[in-house]
Amino acid sequence: MEIRLGPVIMPETLSERPVVIAGPCSAESEEQVLQTAKELSEIGVKIFRAGIWKPRTKPGGFEGVGSKGLSWLKKVKAETGMLVSTEVANREHVFEALKAGIDILWIGARTSVNPFAVQEIADALKGTDVPVLVKNPVNPDIELWIGAIQRLYNAGLRRIGAIHRGFSSYDRKLYRNLPLWHIPIELKRRIPDICIFCDPSHIGGRRELISPLAQQAMDLNMNGLFVESHVRPEEALSDAAQQLTPDALECIIGHLVIRDTNQTTENLVDLRREIDRIDSSILELFAKRMRISGEIGVYKKEHEMPVLQSSRYDEVLKDRIRTGKALDLSDEFISTVFRDIHQESVRLQLSVMNGEAMNGRTMLL
Repeated sequence: MEIRLGPVIMPETLSERPVVIAGPCSAESEEQVLQTAKELSEIGVKIFRAGIWKPRTKPGGFEGVGSKGLSWLKKVKAETGMLVSTEVANREHVFEALKAGIDILWIGARTSVNPFAVQEIADALKGTDVPVLVKNPVNPDIELWIGAIQRLYNAGLRRIGAIHRGFSSYDRKLYRNLPLWHIPIELKRRIPDICIFCDPSHIGGRRELISPLAQQAMDLNMNGLFVESHVRPEEALSDAAQQLTPDALECIIGHLVIRDTNQTTENLVDLRREIDRIDSSILELFAKRMRISGEIGVYKKEHEMPVLQSSRYDEVLKDRIRTGKALDLSDEFISTVFRDIHQESVRLQLSVMNGEAMNGRTMLL
């Protein structure tokens, strides 16, 4: 399905990178909202964000002030001239937000993972032209992300954008949510018109990580930043550790390096041709490796051996990581590549076991 989108925000705003959408994780009080908006407006932010309804992992936490907070956003718009945005998670949220004149809506990661919820929102938005930003689902499933966008598109919306906020993992390590940059890159490849914002606040989970993550997003040519900012972040009722003061945000934005995307790439032609030749060689070697895996599958079937032999896989992976390290290749890269190779080998050998076709020919077993 081809998706052709219009501008999420006015073209003159989108022409300058980064487009910054900023504001507190949650609207907590009228004073907090208006003061934050005023300070953000003074540093040049044109789009204000604040959560009115807040889905929490467990009950008992601060779940937002509800509909009364929409009037605070209306005051922000009236007093600063900023566009205002908030998150919606169901049909009632949509109706309340539209009635209050909210300029931009976003669908959160806990909602975009649920096709029923997204469809409910899409149905509620039929006949409107309000811009909607879709956060990636909590799990790294690009089809689910694209599916949410398609549901809105099928409802007649054309001003649809995306927010990359990272992906949940039981093993978080440095980040609250893993960036997995290849997923938004693939989204842009499949929907070239889409405007993508990066949410470094949710990816990092700590304010000191926001600056390097914002720079990476710009280096990957993302359109803008979706950042949490609070006048007193240490007092925030939700996500205090990842919110910035407006002054800190101004400093980060001021130090971003924005690469020139209009430069010619003629000088890269020879290097790219060399990469093309190497890639062809790699594909030929992959094909050869899989043919050998198929032969191993035949042998295992004839001798009634199981396909999966974990000790062999562990031995191979350790050896390849060791070899890769000597070639200045990262452990993570080698692990990812050979994990995928192993999965394809197992799939192929299972096909052989079931007497299915291999490389276009039926295996004669």
